[in-house]
Amino acid sequence: MASKVIMPKLSPTMEEGQIARWLKKEGDKVSMGEPLAEIDTDKATMEMQALANGVLRKILINEGESAPLGQLIAIVAEPDEDISSLLSESAPKAAPPTPKTEPQPAESARPAEVQTPQLTAVPKGNGQVQEAEASGRLIVSPLAARMAAEAGIDLRSLQGSGPSGRIIKKDIEAALSQPKAAVQGYPRAVETKKFQQASITSASPYRDEPATEIRKVIAKRLVTSLGPIPHFFLTTEIEMDRAAEMRKGINALDPDLKISINDIVIKVAAAALIQHPAVNASFQDKFIRYYEHADVGVAVAIEDGLITPVIRSADQKSLSEIASEVRELAERARTRKLMPEEYTGASFSISNLGMFGIDEFTAVINPPEGAILAVGAMSPKPVVRDNEVVVRQIMRVTMSCDHRVIDGATGAKFLQTFKKILENPLYLVV
Repeated sequence: MASKVIMPKLSPTMEEGQIARWLKKEGDKVSMGEPLAEIDTDKATMEMQALANGVLRKILINEGESAPLGQLIAIVAEPDEDISSLLSESAPKAAPPTPKTEPQPAESARPAEVQTPQLTAVPKGNGQVQEAEASGRLIVSPLAARMAAEAGIDLRSLQGSGPSGRIIKKDIEAALSQPKAAVQGYPRAVETKKFQQASITSASPYRDEPATEIRKVIAKRLVTSLGPIPHFFLTTEIEMDRAAEMRKGINALDPDLKISINDIVIKVAAAALIQHPAVNASFQDKFIRYYEHADVGVAVAIEDGLITPVIRSADQKSLSEIASEVRELAERARTRKLMPEEYTGASFSISNLGMFGIDEFTAVINPPEGAILAVGAMSPKPVVRDNEVVVRQIMRVTMSCDHRVIDGATGAKFLQTFKKILENPLYLVV
C-alpha cells in the first residue's frame, strides 16, 4: 500500500523543514526505520526515517527546498503500484481565472505601464563582466551556499542546474571536481578595483539567498522577545585575578581538563541562581515558574546564527564536568548534531563575546527564560585599592532581566552574589 512521506516535526519550535540531502533516490528500496533524508530544522540537521517498506517512487521536495510541517514531500509504494491519486493531492491547485477586461487602445496606455527589464553589469569570478537582472537575484540553495563559502567559489561564476537556474549541491560538487585553475574564486582586489572604476555611478550588485530555517526562527523569536518582554539591564565590574589564577592552577595540574574562564562563569552563575531562586525563573502568562536546578544555556555561534546548548543541573556538576560537557555540546552544535532536548528548556542563559574583544554588550532574553548574562572581555585596567592605583584583570557583565519576573533589587542581589563568588572562587568549595 502506498505511503505518504510528510515533513515531520523534529524539534519543539520547528514550523517548517528544509531538505538538506536525500539519502535515497527515486527507485531505491526503502525499509521501515531506515534513514530517508537529512532535514535542516531551526536548530540542527536531523535524519528522517522511513515509516514504511517499499520503493521511493517519487520525491516531491528537492534538496535545498523547504516545506511546512505535514506537507507531502515523497511517496513510498510498491514498484508497480498506482500512485496517481497521491500525486494529484500534491499538485498545486489552479489559480482562479482572472476576470476579463475590455482591451484598451494601445495609444491610451501610459508609458509607466510598459516596463523593459533593465540590465546591470555584474563581475564574474575571473574579473570579466556578465549581464544580470537589475534585481541582482541569484537563486541558490542554502546547502550550496554553505559549500561554496567553504570552498571559496564565486556563485556568480556558476550556471545552476536546478529549477529556474537554481544553484544546487551538485553544481558546487561539479565545480570542485574541475581542475583547480577552473574553480573560480572571488575576484582579486585589483580586478574588483577595475570594475568599480568602470561602473562607479551604478549601485553595487548583490545576490539574494533563501533564509535558512535557523535564521527564520531567530528572527521570529527576537520579535517575541525585545518587543513584548519588558527588558531592563544591570551592569557590574568584576575583578578576575583570583579566578584566572585558579584556572591557571587547575590546568597546570591536569592539562587535559582545559578549564576556561567561561566554564568558571557557568559554574558561578549556577551557584548564584540556587541562592536566588527568583532569578532562576520564567514568566508563563498566568503563573511564574521557579526551577529547582540551574539549567544554564550557553550561547554558541554557528554558521547560520546562534544556538544555546543547555548544561543541565550545572549547580550539581564540577568544573571539570561542565568544561567537558560544554566542549562536547559546542562541537555538536557547530556540526548541527544536537538533539532538541539538548538546546531547549534552559532556565538562564550566558552569552560570552569576550573572546572577540568586546568589553561590554547587552543580550536579548531567550523566551521564556527570565534573564540572560552578557559577558565581556577580561582585560588589565588601573583601579584604586587602599588609596593606591593598581592593575587588576577586570571583566564587565550585563544582565538582561524580564521585569515581569525579576525586579531591579532582585537582579542586583543576584549580581552581588555572582560577583562575590567570582572574585573569591573558594566559595565554590565551602
